[in-house]
Amino acid sequence: MPYLGKRLLHAAFVLWAVATLCFLMFRLMPGDPTLNYIDTSMNEEQRQAMLVSFGLDRPLHVQYLIYLRNLLRGELGESFLQGRPVLQLILESLPMTLVLTLSALVVAYIFGIIAGAFLAWNRGTVIEGFAIPLVLATRAAPEFWLGMILLAIFAFGFGWFPSGGAVEAGSEYGDYERLLTLDFLHHLFLPALALAVYLQGLPLLLMRSTMLEVMQDEFVTMARMKGLSEWSIVIRHAARNALLPVATAFALGVGGSVGGNVVIETVFSWPGLGRMLVTAVQGSDYPLAQGAFLIIAAVLVVMNLVADLLYGWLDPRVSHGRKG
Repeated sequence: MPYLGKRLLHAAFVLWAVATLCFLMFRLMPGDPTLNYIDTSMNEEQRQAMLVSFGLDRPLHVQYLIYLRNLLRGELGESFLQGRPVLQLILESLPMTLVLTLSALVVAYIFGIIAGAFLAWNRGTVIEGFAIPLVLATRAAPEFWLGMILLAIFAFGFGWFPSGGAVEAGSEYGDYERLLTLDFLHHLFLPALALAVYLQGLPLLLMRSTMLEVMQDEFVTMARMKGLSEWSIVIRHAARNALLPVATAFALGVGGSVGGNVVIETVFSWPGLGRMLVTAVQGSDYPLAQGAFLIIAAVLVVMNLVADLLYGWLDPRVSHGRKG
């Protein structure tokens, strides 16, 4: 409990620091939200009235105090461009990002765990010599490049999948009803595949590296002395003990991918949190951009905490809060 309390305090401090940086960054960067509304017929008095309506006429420190007070109340403000509560807009986009992220992560980690164990079992073979450079290449390739290649082949080339969006244009579904349709899964396939191809390198290489270490341990030697088959040793003994760092990496991957989907969502016009964030920054929509950054940071902080606690739960040898 003392350790958990300490970690929660750290998490709260990080979120406060992120909130402060977001507030200052968007107000000190070039750009004026009123430019999106001003036309040639407006005079300076009308522009000033618009600043008052946005709350940007007050001193910076007063805006900051109001901003913190609203955050403590759970209020993220109202979007300048859309005139709707920021929290409502985020709750509409966040499920789309989570579905894309979790789908890609599940595929990437299942493949990475199996392939990593297989490559560790076949160390030094031609298969490993071909697979490792290929994995490193997909890991190093930019996400937008992977997305464009998949679009060129499967969307524009063969025409098997749509090039963007989450559902067919003109379709009418409820907020969560579309998540259960074949139309949605058809649109989800390509962006999830592009993200999975990019993410699979980490679990694969991590699993392979850990497996190579575990297979040198005494319990693996003892299993061989008992006459167990190599497949049984790899799957039932070595792989189970090698999963610890991969499991914690998955928790960190959830947090990192939620904030790292901006490129994939932009390439595939996916209506998620990342694409909404890009639109908000381009339009100097301070409340919406701040809210999106805060939600992304909150997910990342929470998943870091989960990964830390998960590591201690999976490995009883890890003792938190004590030295020696």
